[in-house]
Amino acid sequence: MKTITVGISGASGVIYAQRLLMHLDESAEVSQINLVISGPGRRVIADELEISSSADSEQLVTDMVGRPSLKTVMFHPGDIGASIASGSCPVDAMIIIPCSASTLGTLASGASRNLLHRAADVCLKENRRLVLVPRETPLSTIHLENMLRLKQAGALIVPAMPAFYHKPAHIIALVDHFIYRVMDHLGLAHSQETAWRGESAKGS
Repeated sequence: MKTITVGISGASGVIYAQRLLMHLDESAEVSQINLVISGPGRRVIADELEISSSADSEQLVTDMVGRPSLKTVMFHPGDIGASIASGSCPVDAMIIIPCSASTLGTLASGASRNLLHRAADVCLKENRRLVLVPRETPLSTIHLENMLRLKQAGALIVPAMPAFYHKPAHIIALVDHFIYRVMDHLGLAHSQETAWRGESAKGS
């Protein structure tokens, strides 16, 4: 049973975070989900998912997961004294999805302005799995250098680039296939096949 920290920063693409939370909540391998949403993240959630930015923690989790979640523990981004701010807190992996360019820059500099940054910094210093899902285009030289620096520090950089070889019929199918790939990188099993088997396997 694993504990996964999910961070949501202020970048477009919060549907990825919503679908990930749904799948983590359903996963038999996940016992706890630590959720941290930055202030800008809440703004984007309100804009893109039409979930009220004034919703309390319990309601926000319910709206994001689609039902009340007994697994999800939500932390205030300003709570730098929270358990996940310490390396002594056992966490198996963390993901920031979507990860804004600003968050990339903050993490690459080693700075921590809120709990989202600190929890990610803890994963780096403790050599724990940290997955970052940037959602920005085009990428400037600064963005690329920050991603390289974080990769060299041990983070996994998994840009929000959905695949099309599975011929998605709708947006949710497109998003979910990417989320299954994210779950691969978090070390979690799922019901869908995400590996490309090659042309020869298509006719077998």
